[in-house]
Amino acid sequence: MTLYSCCLILLLFTWNTAAYGPNQRAQKKGDIILGGLFPIHFGVAAKDQDLKSRPESVECIRYNFRGFRWLQAMIFAIEEINSSPTLLPNMTLGYRIFDTCNTVSKALEATLSFVAQNKIDSLNLDEFCNCSEHIPSTIAVVGATGSGISTAVANLLGLFYIPQVSYASSSRLLSNKNQFKSFLRTIPNDEHQATAMADIIEYFRWNWVGTIAADDDYGRPGIEKFREEAEERDICIDFSELISQYSDEEEIQQVVEVIQNSTARVIVVFSSGPDLEPLIKEIVRRNITGKIWLASEAWASSSLIAMPEFFRVIGSTIGFALKAGQIPGFREFLQKVHPKKSTNNGFAKEFWEETFNCYLPEGSKNSPASSSFHKGHEEGLGAGNGTSAFRPPCTGDENITSVETPYMDYTHLRISYNVYLAVYSIAHALQDIYTCTPGKGLFTNGSCADIKKVEAWQVLKHLRHLNFTNNMGEQVDFDEFGDLVGNYSIINWHLSPEDGSVVFEEVGHYNVYAKKGERLFINENKILWGGFSKEVPFSNCSRDCLPGTRKGIIEGEPTCCFECVDCPDGEYSDETDASACDKCPEDYWSSENHTSCIPKQIEFLAWTEPFGIALTLFAVLGIFLTSFVLGVFTKFRNTPIVKATNRELSYLLLFSLLCCFSSSLFFIGEPQNWTCRLRQPAFGISFVLCISCILVKTNRVLLVFEAKIPTSLHRKWWGLNLQFLLVFLCTFVQIVICVIWLYTAPPSSYRNHELEDEIIFITCHEGSLMALGFLIGYTCLLAAICFFFAFKSRKLPENFNEAKFITFSMLIFFIVWISFIPAYASTYGKFVSAVEVIAILAASFGLLACIFFNKVYIILFKPSRNTIEEVRCSTAAHAFKVAARATLRRSNVSRKRSNSLGGSTGSTPSSSISSKSNHEDPFPLPASAERQRQQQRGCKQKVSFGSGTVTLSLSFEEPQKNAMPNRNAKRRNSLEAQNSDDSLMRHRALLPLQ
Repeated sequence: MTLYSCCLILLLFTWNTAAYGPNQRAQKKGDIILGGLFPIHFGVAAKDQDLKSRPESVECIRYNFRGFRWLQAMIFAIEEINSSPTLLPNMTLGYRIFDTCNTVSKALEATLSFVAQNKIDSLNLDEFCNCSEHIPSTIAVVGATGSGISTAVANLLGLFYIPQVSYASSSRLLSNKNQFKSFLRTIPNDEHQATAMADIIEYFRWNWVGTIAADDDYGRPGIEKFREEAEERDICIDFSELISQYSDEEEIQQVVEVIQNSTARVIVVFSSGPDLEPLIKEIVRRNITGKIWLASEAWASSSLIAMPEFFRVIGSTIGFALKAGQIPGFREFLQKVHPKKSTNNGFAKEFWEETFNCYLPEGSKNSPASSSFHKGHEEGLGAGNGTSAFRPPCTGDENITSVETPYMDYTHLRISYNVYLAVYSIAHALQDIYTCTPGKGLFTNGSCADIKKVEAWQVLKHLRHLNFTNNMGEQVDFDEFGDLVGNYSIINWHLSPEDGSVVFEEVGHYNVYAKKGERLFINENKILWGGFSKEVPFSNCSRDCLPGTRKGIIEGEPTCCFECVDCPDGEYSDETDASACDKCPEDYWSSENHTSCIPKQIEFLAWTEPFGIALTLFAVLGIFLTSFVLGVFTKFRNTPIVKATNRELSYLLLFSLLCCFSSSLFFIGEPQNWTCRLRQPAFGISFVLCISCILVKTNRVLLVFEAKIPTSLHRKWWGLNLQFLLVFLCTFVQIVICVIWLYTAPPSSYRNHELEDEIIFITCHEGSLMALGFLIGYTCLLAAICFFFAFKSRKLPENFNEAKFITFSMLIFFIVWISFIPAYASTYGKFVSAVEVIAILAASFGLLACIFFNKVYIILFKPSRNTIEEVRCSTAAHAFKVAARATLRRSNVSRKRSNSLGGSTGSTPSSSISSKSNHEDPFPLPASAERQRQQQRGCKQKVSFGSGTVTLSLSFEEPQKNAMPNRNAKRRNSLEAQNSDDSLMRHRALLPLQ
């Protein structure tokens, strides 16, 4: 079985070697062999294998100048190491480098040559096999380029623990050490690149993009990571397509249709140049412009895509590029390449032919690769005859610097430097083995590997623990996933004004070591969109929502497709594309355009506003008029009318009215705690004091006049002290109500935000509406009692009690306060105070006008009526009216009994009564006598009844001039009428004219 395995491996190795002739590899012997995998060609020719004959190896086509430069970087690094006196002295590194043709199949063919010899050495089959020409094992492989190719190679190399150091495979899947045990790389993981792409889209405020990915292990994981990052940033993806360089024309057409019909202008592409090239060609053919291409590092600087003829379509490309490195002497090394000098490099001849578009005749006879290339190239040109007739022969004296190719583009060495770094990483791992001290090694019991018999797995162990400083002074060490963390440069495609070629302008960088949010830097001034514009293109599903609006969801659409909805009142947004509006603070309200919050308008019944000024003027007018009346009553305090109206109570009543008018001023101005606690008690106590004075005054006179015979008891009971006591007791009840109110639930100033959104009403919170109800209710109760007595005494002498005016004043009072209740309940804000002020002023003016204006008018403008006789006449007339009514009632009763008219006359020195009922006076007075009687100081009253009229006449004697001033005239009132009896004598008047 072992012999069988040996023969099988040898067969595979022999077949592999036969398939790859000497000119299809770059090979050099050495003590230690490094393998290399590079894409010298972009692909293979499509060929239908119908298996009618032995299958042949597919042909590689489309030469890759950059791939050859990467190969040269590996050879340069190995030669530089071999010439170094400090790094691996006395050791020579050799190499075997193969062309992957950018395909998995070719890469695996090359990998088999690496593992075949390693497997033979591990089996120790020297005793069974004649291996006289021993070929050293490949202890490490540099490559490959594409992630998909590296994945396949890593699976095979991992079986034998052969370390693989890739310079361009960035797929994050390759970080899985459970699957890819021996894979390492000198290029950053794509996970950082996908995050950087999302950061760029967020930076330019784009949220509507499309994605295209290569259908391999590079494109699919990369675009998947980008989707995750985009979702976190609320970036929506309009379409997502997969492509391949081997896609048929119909598939390419479908993808182009999707791109053309999409409204997304930004297209994120995770692909290599060869995979993207067919799509770009079709887009160029259709002339689909106006798109922004966000390129991954695999094609951001690809010579296949960055062509002047494609620039009008992809000129707005922003891509990622690896950090450029420096390789001293590499430029000169590149210029020294020549088919005759580069004997170890089997790819040099083809490079020379492609560079100068000629052919080397001596190589065409025994170079299958060359003839295969010529055929493929000519087929690409359209010749299709399989000959090199279209190319002139090469002289060998051509100057490599005279031709511009990607091979000589050494200004930004990115992948080339990664190749250089990969070779040095392996060399430093070997150096660690070479310098290892027994007892301090990485293997069992601190043992060291033998550099002369070193195996691949031992090199892998040292690579995992590698730590050295490169030629740029940077530390190189692989992390636990076999990755090197690096930074990216951000490039923008420009069209060179000199030769019209595409140049890559560095416009920023991405630092993966920085904190999140500080990793991306972009210099927008360097970016040219479409090759000329400085304006950032728009790529959003919906237009930006301006400040003052928010994004509203449209049902059935992605979250990036929205409508702009105005912020509601009380909310604002001060940024573009706000997801939600923010609420304004409690004391603020949104501005008209909802972009900011402004302080709410403060409202209260202010002194300075017209309404407040008007109410203040009315209150001051009331105070002035009340003070004026009080002054008049004080000046004329000894006149009969002032005395007859109970002078002391009138003073107290006027004082209470002053308090009523003054209390209204507490309702004007900004409410403070002290004004809120003072205004309602001041109003309530003032009005109760006022109503109490009117009540006591009215009730006193009513009781006196309705008494049958006034006695000393009445005079004592209704003395001045008792009147004040009753006023105090009535007022004291209101004071108790106010004290309880202020103690249990004191009113306070209150900022009301609920009545109107834009206004803060500063009002008084009454603390207890029940207490306010008791305060007003008690006042109305006293007013009702007062109204009752006033109405009952409405026929008493006018000059004595003004009962009708008090009745009117109480009616006004009730109308005002009954109207106040619904008005108070239906208003809000400052108008609550205004309604109460109006009610206070209206009620106060009603009381003042009805009770005192008539008196002031008589005192000031009718002094003739302000006399003792006028008051006596009014008082006596009331008594006579009562007596006359009684007499007429008795007379009517007698007349009905006797059917005849009976009467009697009587006279006194001071009065007479005449009565007539449907008859003329039998004793009329002469005209001269009548005039003489009218001129006398006295009065005459007529009382009409249903059956007749009674005329009352009253005259008074003048007091003697020599009489004492304080002496009262003797008063006697007598009433004589027909059929009168003793009961008439009981109607007498009590005149309080002291």
